[in-house]
Amino acid sequence: MSYQRVVIKLGTSVLTSGSNKLDKAHMVELARQMSLLVRSGIEVVLCTSGAIAAGREHLQYPELSDSMPNKQLLAAVGQSQLILAWTEFFSIYGLHVGQLLLTRADLHDRERYLNARDTINALLENNIIPIINENDAVATNEIKVGDNDNLSARAALLCDADLLVLLTDQKGLFDADPRSNPNAKLIVSVDCIDDKLRLLAGGAVSGLGTGGMATKLEAADIARRSGVEVIIASGHHPEVITKLANKESVGTHFSVIESPLESRKQWILAGPATEGKLILDNGARKAVISGGSSLLPKGILSIEGNFERGATVQITDTSGRIFAKGMSRYCSRALTLIAGKHSNQVEELLGYNNGVAVVHRNDMVVLESE
Repeated sequence: MSYQRVVIKLGTSVLTSGSNKLDKAHMVELARQMSLLVRSGIEVVLCTSGAIAAGREHLQYPELSDSMPNKQLLAAVGQSQLILAWTEFFSIYGLHVGQLLLTRADLHDRERYLNARDTINALLENNIIPIINENDAVATNEIKVGDNDNLSARAALLCDADLLVLLTDQKGLFDADPRSNPNAKLIVSVDCIDDKLRLLAGGAVSGLGTGGMATKLEAADIARRSGVEVIIASGHHPEVITKLANKESVGTHFSVIESPLESRKQWILAGPATEGKLILDNGARKAVISGGSSLLPKGILSIEGNFERGATVQITDTSGRIFAKGMSRYCSRALTLIAGKHSNQVEELLGYNNGVAVVHRNDMVVLESE
């Protein structure tokens, strides 16, 4: 069975071919390959980097400090140049494009998340390629997704894709750093993302983009938990997009987790940024991971951060290891009063009761197994 809907993420290093300007000839080639997918009945969503690089090129490489306002200036100029380029290149193959500029706030709010999903679906239903980028011109560090690898994973969840392709300047994930070890071997297939694999992930090398292999692993982990296959491959491999769509072996393939999350848990995982942290004792950790339990106040040792009811929080063990993520039914102020207490004491301590669970199982994504 072929793929039905594919999200393709193009890193800055792919779009510039390692130079300091957009490689428009290569962008036309990538547009050609994506158009072949559309012609064969596969829906394509493009998540594109390159706005800041395009802005710097259009302004003829001004000498600017590396401040947030200057980055936003370059993004504001470059985003229009980037979308103009893609509009022109896809028009060669008779295709229209539509632009979505997102921030983390658009993914945090459930209604805005669903609106973005509806927009993507409407574009695809009308044979228009959605082109997604972070709204760097207005995004601050507090509201940024941070990199287009993670943004593309969230886009894959938004539009219910079955494949996420992360194209980069590397052939895939290697068992050692190929830049320093000539004997490094490509990892063709990954079934489990663990600490050993994360140690293999290096940083960005081009100096033009924000994402290295570590962010690609984060993106792959988000996507595969929601039933989306992920492939990391070189954006300059001949016919890479059409080969991957035909399920030819290129790059590193990440298989899906067998029981993908339902849509609400997908949103919890991919949408809201975490606002705090709950540290659990070993008994509560085991009950959450192995017992399928909700998180009760009795198992909470301490709370970090200031957050309101409904905030998404990290759930960790005493060593700081994050093993779950979920929506708290109590604010941080309340939790400091009921942490370590039995559920039947909650109303007495607070004067109200939002339920026996601090984080209900239905509002929780467990990231580990025993």
